[in-house]
Amino acid sequence: MTVYFIGAGPGAADLITVRGARTLAAAPVCLYAGSLVPRELLAECPADARLVDTSQLNLDEIDAECVRAPAGGLDVARLHSGDPSIFSAVAEQMRRLDAAGIPYEVVPGVPAFAAAAAALKRELTVPTVGQTVILTRIAQQATPMPPGEDLATLGRSGALLVLHLATRYVDRVVDELLPHYGAECPVAVVAMASRPDELILRGTLSDIAEQVKAAGLVRTAVIVVGRTLGAEQFRDSHLYSPERDRHVC
Repeated sequence: MTVYFIGAGPGAADLITVRGARTLAAAPVCLYAGSLVPRELLAECPADARLVDTSQLNLDEIDAECVRAPAGGLDVARLHSGDPSIFSAVAEQMRRLDAAGIPYEVVPGVPAFAAAAAALKRELTVPTVGQTVILTRIAQQATPMPPGEDLATLGRSGALLVLHLATRYVDRVVDELLPHYGAECPVAVVAMASRPDELILRGTLSDIAEQVKAAGLVRTAVIVVGRTLGAEQFRDSHLYSPERDRHVC
């Protein structure tokens, strides 16, 4: 039997992939993060499925559930918010399944940064303005960042930054990025992306902190910092240029 790590998407129930919904509908056991995964998605589960909210469980307890069901001949849908590839804590779960000899598969989902970009109606990579996106967070009460991945170091690149789990520490974000991006660098904060209560704040490094505090944002939001947010005058992409030789791969 198999454990399926399924990306539920950023919040809106209809942003789960077709594969994710089909996998969920076929699994007799579903472990889901109740604090983040929309309840509407559970309607995709079989009527008699065992549903386990993991929001109050520790890793050992989650691991026990993932081992118990396959041992009894049952597939497990492990439903995560966003996409399992980033900030999802699936690596340690997969490591334990490897040790137990339990097969698993990963079904990707729409990540929060993609939903935020859609809400902002912006392409994060713009020709001649910015072609690099860094997905990161800051270390505070969570796991420490590896050496060389602190915000001040990453900010030296000048690339567009997408910060997860950082709105609570927006003052620190601003302080560390100001020397590299400047006070007038465009910033956007998207909270609850794709959900009915979605909130978008737009500003610059000079005023975004006050906006975040006034809105009372402390979680479930991403901060996007970079020049491409405000790009208007830029060269068209070579992809669709009439000068491009379309006979060359």
